[in-house]
Amino acid sequence: MFKKALISIAISGLLTSTSVLAVSEQDIENSFFPYKSSLPAAAGIQVGMVINQSNWEVAKEVLDPAMLEQVKLGNYEIRVGETTSFDLHPNYIQATREQASQAQLGAKPGEISGTSAGRPFPAEPSAQDPRAGEKLAWNYKYGYNWGDSAAIMPFYWKYRNMATGQVERTIKFNFHFLNFTRRVNQEPKPAIEPNPSELFRATYVQALEPADVRDTQLLIQRFEDDSKLDNAYLYLGFQRRVRRLSTGQVTDAFLGSDIMIEDFEGYNGRISDMNWDYKGTRYMLMPFFNHNDLELATDMPAESDGYQFVDFTGQGGCFPKITWQLRKVYEVEAKPVDENHPVSRRVHYMDAQTFTIPRTNVYDRSGNLWKAWVIGQAHPDHHLPINKGSGVAIDDAFTMIDVQAQHCTTGQFKGIVDPSLTPPSKMNVQNLRASGR
Repeated sequence: MFKKALISIAISGLLTSTSVLAVSEQDIENSFFPYKSSLPAAAGIQVGMVINQSNWEVAKEVLDPAMLEQVKLGNYEIRVGETTSFDLHPNYIQATREQASQAQLGAKPGEISGTSAGRPFPAEPSAQDPRAGEKLAWNYKYGYNWGDSAAIMPFYWKYRNMATGQVERTIKFNFHFLNFTRRVNQEPKPAIEPNPSELFRATYVQALEPADVRDTQLLIQRFEDDSKLDNAYLYLGFQRRVRRLSTGQVTDAFLGSDIMIEDFEGYNGRISDMNWDYKGTRYMLMPFFNHNDLELATDMPAESDGYQFVDFTGQGGCFPKITWQLRKVYEVEAKPVDENHPVSRRVHYMDAQTFTIPRTNVYDRSGNLWKAWVIGQAHPDHHLPINKGSGVAIDDAFTMIDVQAQHCTTGQFKGIVDPSLTPPSKMNVQNLRASGR
């Protein structure tokens, strides 16, 4: 009888994770507007306070272990800002509403059906669902991250010695993102045609400065079919040729930084490359803010339109000078399927409203903390005028801190939601050759 009960529970769990379950209008409201009825609260945490080495214990329940340790060591001070709603674009929410209850996982990780736009799984995750983590990963992959298309022009990366504060290298890039399918706002909708390769999304990177990396370009093409390996191409300006990247190279340090290609945007890989485990939901301090309300950088020249970049502070200048908000967060652990992967696991802290990944802790193959990844999120209505009303949480500053090497790579963005900056013609190999001449 006991054995039969176990089988019954196992079958029930499998059905819960793979079958289509009813999603209510209240589920959708809760998913997209989690702060509609009340704001998050935590004991001892107040808007306007500064959390530092003298009072770090007050934040033990609302900061992840890596960031709490940096505050405890005196490397960073966190100023608490007011929790604000980052409403996504109404068209994305409506697409979710129209396809609610249709998304279904396949028998294997990386298989999904029944969804062509919007958030696949808007219902609250369940600890009893063995595939809850995988569903949250799909919500991230098919999230409104940068919307249907956007550009970061320019994008400054600085390589910093955390111990001395020395800026060892600065690289100026342009980044472009484009969705070929699941488009809800920018024309053409719902997809760019023709699309013979059945691509879902593409990312194009071009290095502008300094001279030794000028015209280095990266193109990543991701397929709708998650079982297919990404197409990834690198154009090296000094060689004037395109070469295809092998799978292993996406986990190498990109241009000598502390960042892997697989780290881009929080996680830049396939769902099927990881085993996903939902660890729980809680309120945490996360790097969300209004760009225009910050004390911005003065050591960098302002753009021609007056735009100023986020400043950096703390030990080695490795930390963004921003405010952090209490927000609803899903903690998800991702362990590589490939046992030869240089990472043993990543712990992602996914924002429950936007499904961006502003915080990730990366652990080495021995299981020790290796890197702390922070991607600051700016509200689009308090940023560049063109971003107002876009419903895109704007990536606005990052830091990847190698806690073992005491080194960091920081990023300062000028994110622009403008479809004219990212035509489909940028997202093919021919463009690499043409742009590199």
